Amino acid sequence: MQRYIDKFLRYLEIEKNSSKYTLLNYHIDLNVFAKFLGDYPIEKVDYLFLRKFLVELKAKNLNKRTVSRKLSCLRTFFKFLNREGYLKTNPILLLSSPKQDKHLPVFLTEVEVENLIKAPLDDVMGLRDKAILEMLYSTGMRVGELVSLGVDDVDFISGCIKVLGKGKKERLVPIGDRALRAIRDYLDKRQEKGKILFMNKNHTKLTDRSIRRVINKYIKKVSLKEHVSPHTLRHSFATHLLNRGADLRSVQELLGHANLSTTQIYTHLTTERLKSIYDKAHPRA
Repeated sequence: MQRYIDKFLRYLEIEKNSSKYTLLNYHIDLNVFAKFLGDYPIEKVDYLFLRKFLVELKAKNLNKRTVSRKLSCLRTFFKFLNREGYLKTNPILLLSSPKQDKHLPVFLTEVEVENLIKAPLDDVMGLRDKAILEMLYSTGMRVGELVSLGVDDVDFISGCIKVLGKGKKERLVPIGDRALRAIRDYLDKRQEKGKILFMNKNHTKLTDRSIRRVINKYIKKVSLKEHVSPHTLRHSFATHLLNRGADLRSVQELLGHANLSTTQIYTHLTTERLKSIYDKAHPRA
């Protein structure tokens, strides 16, 4: 089993240009399946065996999204093994994923975002944190994309940033004047003039976890709602654009989504806007 996993991960890395996070998650999920498989030959795995694995996952009280992710990993894995001739058939074709619960993304109001961005102090670390908050909200980029940015990736003249997204795909993302000003203020104040855009106190690159700590620090400072993460600013970015009239296809491009269906989750509307539309449109409002 392990040699099949190694071949599959190498295929994802070399041919599919999958990110290190995708490779890590696939490795973890396949190891869970390998443990369940034990000494049983993978060539003998059939629909009934996979049903038992699904029961095992549900017995662990995993949520539906996690179960679906693990099954999605197995679908890609078995498709690869079947296509490469390691397996004569694909046993997972008949297995259905559990129906997903629909969860609307958590997002902040425009006033909450404004208060969050104003929270950092004017020292060098505060200016860095303000630039991070401004950039996450101004561009809607993922945290993994933000921490990998270099100073040269920011074009202050054209107002664009070169972002390396999922699948190692590059895209140009527009950035607002306020965010650019915040980045410039931070770069002017810091003493270390290296190529990394956002540094920690040791002048090395920030990590995803560091960004989360930055967000949590200011969430507590301004007493915002719980369960706010760096991704919440990405959700807020998309929601506010759509609420102000941006079309879904443009938002898809800005977010770097491969499929429009992924972006459609942001077509929810705030209660305030719904009430406003109702008040204007309904004759009895």
